[in-house]
Amino acid sequence: MGSMNWARAVLPACGLTIVLLTGADSALGQSSDKAGNSLDDPQQANLAAVGQLLQQLQSEVRMLSSQVDSLKRQQESAQVESAELHKELDAAKSQLLALGGKSVEDDPPQNSAGNSGQQTAIEARIARLEDNQQLTDQKVAEQNQTKVESSSKYRLRLSGIVLFNMYENRGSVDNQDFPQLAKAPSPLASSGTFGGSLRQSQVGLEGFGPTIGGARTSAVVQFDFAGGFPDAPNGVSFGLMRLRTGTVRFEWENTSIIAGQDTLFFSPLSATSIATLAVPAFAYSGNLWSWTPQLRVEHRFMVSDNSSLLLQGGLLDPLAGETPPSQFYRYPGWGENSGQPAYATRVAWTQSLQGQKIIAGIGGYYSRQDWGYGRTKDAWAGTADVTVPLGNRFEFTGQFFRGRGIGGLGGGIGQTALWNEDFTNPATEIYGLDSIGGWAQLKYKASAKLQFNGAFGMDNPFANELRQFGGNQTYFASPLSKNQSVMGNFLYQPKSDIVLSLEYRRLNTYTLDSAANRANIITMSVGYIF
Repeated sequence: MGSMNWARAVLPACGLTIVLLTGADSALGQSSDKAGNSLDDPQQANLAAVGQLLQQLQSEVRMLSSQVDSLKRQQESAQVESAELHKELDAAKSQLLALGGKSVEDDPPQNSAGNSGQQTAIEARIARLEDNQQLTDQKVAEQNQTKVESSSKYRLRLSGIVLFNMYENRGSVDNQDFPQLAKAPSPLASSGTFGGSLRQSQVGLEGFGPTIGGARTSAVVQFDFAGGFPDAPNGVSFGLMRLRTGTVRFEWENTSIIAGQDTLFFSPLSATSIATLAVPAFAYSGNLWSWTPQLRVEHRFMVSDNSSLLLQGGLLDPLAGETPPSQFYRYPGWGENSGQPAYATRVAWTQSLQGQKIIAGIGGYYSRQDWGYGRTKDAWAGTADVTVPLGNRFEFTGQFFRGRGIGGLGGGIGQTALWNEDFTNPATEIYGLDSIGGWAQLKYKASAKLQFNGAFGMDNPFANELRQFGGNQTYFASPLSKNQSVMGNFLYQPKSDIVLSLEYRRLNTYTLDSAANRANIITMSVGYIF
């Protein structure tokens, strides 16, 4: 009885539902007929878009899969290379131990020199193998680490050095943490100072771009923290970031074009020191230097299988060394007032001899300076540089110059021009200061990880010119007639990314017709290279 009642209630409801559905279907059919293909076309468009997205996703998945396979192959290759280097290193060490354990009686006396040379060669080979092994291990590790990311699809590399210098100065100097000049003692100053600094740490970014017209493209920019001090308590510990160099390079097989701010290519060398990274060693003591905006071209010729010739030429911003008159706005300097660039060139010859390179170069520089009221002067310099290996352990390096009006390049101890009357008087004559100087270094490579360096440098402006103009010149209250520097240091790298150094320098700075001001500087340095 209950089931009959249920049937009577359900059957009318089902009939009503069927009628409603039939009417709705008919209405939809009529609406579809009236609208034509207005509903079908968007559906087809959406299906086509979805198909395209699926195809794009499939393409990207295939590309990612290919890249993953490539990285796996590179990692496997690096691991195989690492294992082979381990075997070669173990074999070389076993050979060295065998030679070291052999008694003198086992070898005839006439072979002792040969065995000593062979043992030295094996030691050098082991050192190279260790460095190669470390490099290979780093490459293997690179496969599993996150790279520096940039908005470009091309590779970007971060590099630099975290450098801590702790120093002690005996005597008065122009700058405590990397001094270049010795000064007369001040009544308020101490005869000795002590301090530490991280200001000479550096950070660099190097990008590797596409090949354009057969040229590999790249760019690099470098900063340090020696740009001054903020006006704050203990501000000497808060070094301000400073732009050092930044270049864009186009490099073909034998030709390069470099544009940007760079070191002086016609004065390319500097003595070996990590105590003075913020300013090159022997700056104002015979080493011409500046970070100068420039555009240059380099071309290399192969003269023979063992020798080559490098030609360099470029246009430079004609800097004269003056201090900017404004902190925020750039005004033209005396060289820029001339309306023309500075010109420079260098020719260098390289000779390979028993796996080592002898390099000798000569260079030239010219710029025009306009000191106002039509007072134009020529600034010029001639340079020479040489690098000569003396066997496997020693190396001689030197660089020399003779010039006029080159205080902007560090010549003349930073003194560019002289005058004997009021500078603002149009009748006052301007004279470029002549100077001569240079530096030389002898390096001893005790091992692949340890080296000793000794060097001497001097900048000697012409005293008769300083005397003639009564000491009235551009930058110093008292004219400086000579600056000498003596340096000795050692650098030890227990690992490729750690460097330790202890350096001694002595500065002798002469004011005109006076005794020298002297200072002794001892610097201990600890650096981490990344």
